[in-house]
Amino acid sequence: MLFKNITVLDENYQIKNNMYVATDGRTISYVGQDRPAGDTGREYDGRGRLLMPGFYNSHAHSPMALMRGYGENLALQDWLNKKIFPFEDKLDSNAVYWGTLLSYAESLRFGIVSSTEMYYFMDDMVRAAADSGIKANMSRAIVNFDDGDVWQLSSMKEMKRTFEEYHNIYDGRIKMDVSIHGEYTSNHLAVEAVADYARTAGARVHVHVSETKSEHEECKERHGGKTPVMYFSQLGLFDVPATAAHCVWIEGDDFDILKEKGVTVAVNPVSNMKLASGVCNVPELLKRGINTAIGTDSTASNNSLNFIEEMKCFAIAPKVHFGDPQVVSPDQTIYAATRAGALGQGRDDCGIIRAGAAADLIVLDISGPHMHPVHDLKNNLVYSASGSDVVLTMVDGKVLYDGGEFTTIDLEKTIFEAQKATDKILAKL
Repeated sequence: MLFKNITVLDENYQIKNNMYVATDGRTISYVGQDRPAGDTGREYDGRGRLLMPGFYNSHAHSPMALMRGYGENLALQDWLNKKIFPFEDKLDSNAVYWGTLLSYAESLRFGIVSSTEMYYFMDDMVRAAADSGIKANMSRAIVNFDDGDVWQLSSMKEMKRTFEEYHNIYDGRIKMDVSIHGEYTSNHLAVEAVADYARTAGARVHVHVSETKSEHEECKERHGGKTPVMYFSQLGLFDVPATAAHCVWIEGDDFDILKEKGVTVAVNPVSNMKLASGVCNVPELLKRGINTAIGTDSTASNNSLNFIEEMKCFAIAPKVHFGDPQVVSPDQTIYAATRAGALGQGRDDCGIIRAGAAADLIVLDISGPHMHPVHDLKNNLVYSASGSDVVLTMVDGKVLYDGGEFTTIDLEKTIFEAQKATDKILAKL
């Protein structure tokens, strides 16, 4: 495919006008100002359009689309215990498949090309990712309070089986990670077992960290002053590449540990604000050189997978929280949404426009009145653009969303089946 006469966010995150970008199979084959020679297949006229890397959602629970709008105006623990956990107790394979597929339709609509997932019913989530064509890092969340043999847990067996069965299938489009849900939902035996397995299997880790003040402080009370970051680090969970979601209340030496261990922090600004959990110290993360990415969390706590909205909140929330309009720049925000997220998923050839990189690309319509005048297009992208400006989403060189049409997902059927599964669960509550 050949994108011609298009504005490009290049590999150095600079804006270049009237460019040609060609894809060949799964990769970008050419980037330049001159038309490449040879047959490049379909031609896409890029006048009034921006071509940029797709978005990498660094923390998601996609099946929870079924709970969108179900538990509103509650603090995290009330939200979980009074609404979410009872609903999730009624989930089945069919519901998880359609809920995940619904999220992936929404993701592709808003330019998300890959998601870092934490949930259960792994087989059904993998099937939804495979059918949709999206990329995903899947992990089975482990919860455990039992002092017995951790490997007797069905969740641990599912984690191991699905890692061995699905890791790097479809030429690496689907990867399997391992996960501890959080410090407050597991004991040290589970953390050590998951950490040991991750080292042995060569898996990445995904974990909730310091999302709320109570979670953070209660951990310190339980473990002799150790924060969740210290606790997990001492148990070996960060000895492999890891994504720590939220990190709203991290403090002191936590930053040094995250930097030293090479942990990616997935910041979830909309969810954290909506649940009144707090505002992550993104400026300090960036100052320390910690790989800082962006996540949506679930649509049960966020209500939307509009990633451009997430970018705007990522940039703005620290400004008001720390009283400094300069603490997070548009350039840092765009990098967090693209390349940082890809690196956090272990996708080193993704999240960047250059020859040889994966063709995970999105096109935005930048011709609308809300995108003019243009003093700096990157400023407009973060502060003025809308998720509806995404008009094309490509993953591994395959167009999955184009001008309102999905090429792999029957949207009408997906909406119908997701609603049907939701109604069935609600009838049991």
